[in-house]
Amino acid sequence: MKNELIENFSKNTRRAMLQRCGMGVGALGMWSLLHKEGLAGQSSLSPKQSHFAPKAKSVIWIFANGGHSQVDTWDYKPALDKLDGQTLEGFDRFTGFFANAVGGLMKSPFEFKPYGQCGKYVSSIFPNISKHVDRMAFVHSGHTESNNHSPALFMMNCGLPRMGYPCVGSWITYGLGSNSDSLPAFVVMSDPKGRGLPKGHAANWGAGFLPSIYQGTHFRPSGDPIDNLYRPKEMNESQQRRQLDLLKRLNQQHLKVRPYEEELEARIESFELAFRMQSAAPEALNVRQEPEHIQRLYGLNDDRCKHIAAQCLTARRMIERGVRYVQIYSGGMENQRSWDGHNDIKGNHTQFAGETDKPVAGLITDLAQRGLLDETLIVWGGEFGRLPVAQKGSKPGRDHNPHAFSTWFAGGGIKGGVSYGETDEIGHKAAVNKVTVNDIHATILHLLGMDHERLTYRYNGRDFRLTDVAGNIIKEIIS
Repeated sequence: MKNELIENFSKNTRRAMLQRCGMGVGALGMWSLLHKEGLAGQSSLSPKQSHFAPKAKSVIWIFANGGHSQVDTWDYKPALDKLDGQTLEGFDRFTGFFANAVGGLMKSPFEFKPYGQCGKYVSSIFPNISKHVDRMAFVHSGHTESNNHSPALFMMNCGLPRMGYPCVGSWITYGLGSNSDSLPAFVVMSDPKGRGLPKGHAANWGAGFLPSIYQGTHFRPSGDPIDNLYRPKEMNESQQRRQLDLLKRLNQQHLKVRPYEEELEARIESFELAFRMQSAAPEALNVRQEPEHIQRLYGLNDDRCKHIAAQCLTARRMIERGVRYVQIYSGGMENQRSWDGHNDIKGNHTQFAGETDKPVAGLITDLAQRGLLDETLIVWGGEFGRLPVAQKGSKPGRDHNPHAFSTWFAGGGIKGGVSYGETDEIGHKAAVNKVTVNDIHATILHLLGMDHERLTYRYNGRDFRLTDVAGNIIKEIIS
């Protein structure tokens, strides 16, 4: 027994010695590589140099979850008025989801009018956002790969139609780091009216194979936005600091024999960020600190839209404090709980436009008057568009359409009052200057000063990027 213990001890000692020697050599090599990349001795979320001078410093994406109808919002199609009720010859009824409920072409139930000096036609459901068309660039020729919510959401958020890949916000924070040391670099706010999360849930703001420090921080729509936002009442700041210091020392000792273990490094960094957030986040999230006229501007006094108003105002307060990327989901799960207007497109879009119109217009106005719009990119978009034909029902709706969707941009580096690309005369398919999701992502990264072909991460022996092996910058919408 004694000899066996000695033999095991000897094996473990030799194994430990070889392990440490190997790690030492590997550490020297890794340090050299990190040094060449300018990353040695740098926190994962420290601000990083962009590839070239950026036009924008941060992004706010208003995600019309469920897929808004382009022909009822931003893409005016007067031909639908003339062809209302007629059969669309040659239509593939499996384009959408409900092949047995396909009706004839359906005109928009909403009036369109021209706005601004550019004369852009916008639906009557956006009386406030329409006032800003001269600040906005519309892309009307978007098309995507899937007519199913989950893969289409992954495509729009992560650049590929399946889960497991880093999302836009994660790539941005990986590439640029954070401008705040006391708030998350990447914040997500979901529908606050009990209508649920988008399909795919947290995979839509996950870091995929990137270190987990780059994943989005989800602010819950009710109750405390995040766990442990407030320090326990029985503990003061000094006690908590000593506790964290001990935990940090123990974790760092553990890390010494396991160098470059990304998940452990991310965990250590997240503890420190959480401590700092307990001081900074409650103040940043308190939108009622804002003057009364600002609260009214966003619609905090309007029951119909006060939930999105609070989120848009929070987004402004976040980017004002250095947060890099904020995503706000309008709408929850599928069907009438989101922009997924399979039934009663008029009622559905009236409701969700009514919830978002004033808050988003207020956000644009507020950023502009604070001098922040020039450095903040605002994006409005969903996962796909909707068909120009009716989906039969007691109140007709519209089914999914991956062949055509509209996205608009405003703020940092955007040329206002322009429209790029066109759909055919009924808004069925992108017809001129087709735009892919990869193109949208390449454009966002470009405005932030990053070359989408150079922003890569090696995983499983391959250099991955947000735009995969595609993507062209939409230069026509850039100022």
